[in-house]
Amino acid sequence: MSDVRAVPTLEDVARAAGVSRATVSRVVNGASIVAPETTKLVQAAISELGYQPNRAARALVTRRTGVIAVVVAETDERVFTDPYFPQAYHGALQGFGKVDMHVVLAMAEPGTKPSKMVRYLESGHVDGAIIVSHHGPELGQLLARAWLPVVFVGDPETPGLPYVDLDNRTAGRMATEHLIDRGSLRIGHITGPLEMDSARKRQLGFTDAMTAAGLDPTLQAEGQYTSSSGRVVLDLLRRSPELDGLFVANDLMAATAVAAIQETGRRVPEDIRVIGFDDSVAALQPTPQLTTMTNAAAESTRIAAEMLIEILRGGNPDSPVVLHSSVVLRGST
Repeated sequence: MSDVRAVPTLEDVARAAGVSRATVSRVVNGASIVAPETTKLVQAAISELGYQPNRAARALVTRRTGVIAVVVAETDERVFTDPYFPQAYHGALQGFGKVDMHVVLAMAEPGTKPSKMVRYLESGHVDGAIIVSHHGPELGQLLARAWLPVVFVGDPETPGLPYVDLDNRTAGRMATEHLIDRGSLRIGHITGPLEMDSARKRQLGFTDAMTAAGLDPTLQAEGQYTSSSGRVVLDLLRRSPELDGLFVANDLMAATAVAAIQETGRRVPEDIRVIGFDDSVAALQPTPQLTTMTNAAAESTRIAAEMLIEILRGGNPDSPVVLHSSVVLRGST
């Protein structure tokens, strides 16, 4: 006879706390009319039984604001200079265009404690959130225990949370293979911030391609997805003056890297071939323009918005949704 425990219900909590089902429902939904002593009894029973309220159902019951937050845990500089974020916000607006919801942008500096972000999201100002940029798994872990319906863009590294992602590892491999196919043998990589899953996956793709080709994958420097950090290419050139190929984890860094390479008297692509990532307007700024990998920011957040609408309506969307990237060939390779 199997020892499978039934999932605890609202009725189980009510029985354990010695109160009515309606009282438990009021506590779960945050009603202020329940006496503090009763609330403590119900919360203790919830904890003891491991009861997990249906977040979607709670959202339907408590929805008051008609507001959805697009949360970006990045500096003002990056949000307002990186073309990825306006595209992502536009995609969210498209996704919610046919429903009566307002979409707001909520920025939190990197280093802001995830618990602070969760407190804001659970404060009653919004009915749900799309998390567009996050640094590490802590935010996902906290939101998995929170009431608020959320969808991540990028792997939250937390089982059970819905998300849309790009196949970053395959894209990183394809970018590196493009350089190898063009004849580069001593290839460097400027990563994104390695606490971010997207940066680590692109780095893994670089290593995959280099190792498969019998080339040294160790010529790497960490960037921060900001324009200024593209200048770490100068460190790579000091370590390896024979550098003849460069994969950069986003276009903002890649555009700056091209300028820094040219300052040294080297030519792009004749001496060093450069490929970026995102296919953003930043790829069109340098001369020559950047070869890059596609990263459908607007499509990602549009799909995330549709998933969140489904959750708010009580559904359970398929997750993850994984998008794919391709090479956009321009002059830098």
